[in-house]
Amino acid sequence: MTHAAFPDLRLRRTRRTGWSRAMVRETQLSPANLIWPLFVCPGSGSEEPIASLPGVSRWSVDQIVLRAKDAVAAGIPCLALFPYTEPDRRSPDGAEALNPDNLMCRAVAAIKDALGDDIGVLTDVALDPYTSHGQDGLIDDAGYVLNDETVAVLVGQALNQARAGADIIAPSDMMDGRIGAIRQALEAEGFGHIQIMSYAAKYASAFYGPFRDAVGSRGLLKGDKKTYQMDPANAEEALREVAQDLTEGADSVMVKPGLPYLDIVAAVKANFAVPVYAYQVSGEYAMIEAAAAAGAGDRDALVLETLLAFRRAGASGVLSYHALHAARLLTA
Repeated sequence: MTHAAFPDLRLRRTRRTGWSRAMVRETQLSPANLIWPLFVCPGSGSEEPIASLPGVSRWSVDQIVLRAKDAVAAGIPCLALFPYTEPDRRSPDGAEALNPDNLMCRAVAAIKDALGDDIGVLTDVALDPYTSHGQDGLIDDAGYVLNDETVAVLVGQALNQARAGADIIAPSDMMDGRIGAIRQALEAEGFGHIQIMSYAAKYASAFYGPFRDAVGSRGLLKGDKKTYQMDPANAEEALREVAQDLTEGADSVMVKPGLPYLDIVAAVKANFAVPVYAYQVSGEYAMIEAAAAAGAGDRDALVLETLLAFRRAGASGVLSYHALHAARLLTA
């Protein structure tokens, strides 16, 4: 690159006024870049605040529909749904995932009945909200998560959600080969139009704790998830995971968690010409809320700056519990 030298070049010139900063701004953030994760609970007219996620609640199906309408009004294009499964509906084999009348399916159907294509619905495919042991798949007698046997159940779960009206199937389980198996099943069942957003680079992170409270799996997990979720030390492996999932038919990919893995977001964006999403996970949300509550930073500024960082790193969009608040800030 060729540049003039100071004082002919003064980089502060374009920062002098707001209009000039806006004119040369390299990265844009809008509500269209946001996906809002929501937690579904049993009942009617119900809101259940989640203590470890201040400001986030579980909502019954009728209330989820109202949240979906809020999202449409704010310009958010897509919701991501996660169920709170009561203990008596959990089992070692996660059979509730295949129930066509489970919370996830009822919520999907209710949103699509109310709003149609005014908003997209992304559904999580993994067994941890449904298993009594808290793992994302089936386990053997030693507690090891079985890959191929789990994939067979995930295929059934994905088809169950597709029949309910899901727009995007999002496998978060990190089993090998599940994207190809789900894609083939969707095509065979006449759901070729349904997208797959793969959690392609999902790390075995310490930032997931509040999420496990939200879906009711904290305290149930036996062992850890390090045999299938990625080692936080690995970056090149993430590119291999992404490549495999794209080869198998994923339409977009996700990196999870978010801010601690912006290097992975940037590397995936640089190496693959596909939409890349990042999940600003529950622990990240909780840290921002705690910092704001302690007076360590302005909440609105922290929210918008972190979301902008995802976009700057190359993310097409961000799953964030701050999505509705951020969307309203951006359009105020």
